[in-house]
Order: sequence, then C-alpha cells, then structure tokens
Amino acid sequence: MENHRSHCPINLALEVFGDKWSLVIIRDIMFDGKRHFRELLQSEEKIASNILTDRLAMLEKEEIISKATDPDHKLKYIYSLTAKGIDLLPIMIEIGAWSLKHKQLKKI
Repeated sequence: MENHRSHCPINLALEVFGDKWSLVIIRDIMFDGKRHFRELLQSEEKIASNILTDRLAMLEKEEIISKATDPDHKLKYIYSLTAKGIDLLPIMIEIGAWSLKHKQLKKI
C-alpha cells in the first residue's frame, strides 16, 4: 500500500501531476504530438534534462505514459499516453479554458 498525505481525491491527483512539469509533458504529448525525449526537452518552458527524466519516470510509474523502444532508432524511446493518460484530456481542456478566461496576458 502506498503512503499518501491524505486520501482526498484532490490530494491524490496532485501527488501524481501536481507540478507544472508533469502537466507540460502531458500537454506536449497530448496536443503537440511530441514523442521523443529531445522533443520534450525543446519545449519553450525549458525543462532541465534531469527534471524531464524524473517526471517521465514518475508518469510512467503512474501509468499515465508508456515508453517503448523506437523501431527506427533502437537507442531512442517513444513516449505515448496510456488510456489513463488519455482520460486526462477533458481536464487539460478545462485547465486551458480556465487559463484563457482568467490568466490572459494583458497587452501593454
């Protein structure tokens, strides 16, 4: 049995993807079609490679993403969303909609 701070559903979700990097990685795979480590590393938010490695491992452990060897490049891996990760689509859309409504940058 895993240790959790609490069994509140919000807490349990935040323990999985409660930092910005996890959501950025999910976004890039889900909406930008990024599949390789290097593609994810090149996101405009400039994630550090060690943090990317850590978050990819955590998302894979949580079964949000899967990792498979790229058949064209045996030294590369392809990251993709699992069914559990795809289930985050409505949440990601709602987060984006909330942000557009409440956090749009003001033009100077």
